[in-house]
Amino acid sequence: MKKNNKLAVGIAIGVGIGIAIGVATDNLGVWLSVGIAIGVGIGTTLDKKDKPEESN
Repeated sequence: MKKNNKLAVGIAIGVGIGIAIGVATDNLGVWLSVGIAIGVGIGTTLDKKDKPEESN
């Protein structure tokens, strides 16, 4: 079975949110970019939850 890519899921969520807000405010370009940035943050957070922390 294929492993889920959490970063891609986060970006997809962010793009969806950005498009929805962009269409509502009639400023799609700005909100699409903001949505991608938020999605990267969500994806990175989800990815780090699954990986154990390394000790130095």
